[in-house]
Amino acid sequence: MLLAGMTAVWALSGMSPARAQAELDGDARLSCEAVLCLASGTRPDACAASLARYFGINLRKFGDTLRARANFLSICPIVSTSPQLRSLVQATVEGAGRCDAAWLNANHRYMRSDGEAVSAYISNQIPDHCTSYLGNEYTQSGDLAPKYVGVPDRGGYWVSAQEFVNAQADYEARISQDGAAQGVR
Repeated sequence: MLLAGMTAVWALSGMSPARAQAELDGDARLSCEAVLCLASGTRPDACAASLARYFGINLRKFGDTLRARANFLSICPIVSTSPQLRSLVQATVEGAGRCDAAWLNANHRYMRSDGEAVSAYISNQIPDHCTSYLGNEYTQSGDLAPKYVGVPDRGGYWVSAQEFVNAQADYEARISQDGAAQGVR
């Protein structure tokens, strides 16, 4: 799958796969593989080395980390051939690893006060960086994009698309039971 994706990108760039494979090694090869792996909705074993290299870039300031990761992905010679691929790199840097259900549930929490009590909730608004990443024409998030279950005021949360139907049914059953226990119809 990874080789097929790289072949398609090479074909779009006008570079033959044989020539590209002969020319790419080291960080250039890892960079190109990372671009494809991060745009894919799945993470095959073939992605392990390139993703380890990409996510291994961690600097003191988060903004510096994002710039360094973008620079790494831009090493791939194909990235410079198209504005769409440059856009993909930027969207990837901003969203990859920060747009799944687990990240959103852990990092998209807010506090609300009604004057007497303070409560926490998970926002149902997907952040702009996720919209950019998941909506990029080259990302293949498809059915993997997170979905929100319920409503923020009643314990809503994010789940993966595969879990959505069951999670929504469980949520509705819980809300219905809570309402019945409180005598609400």
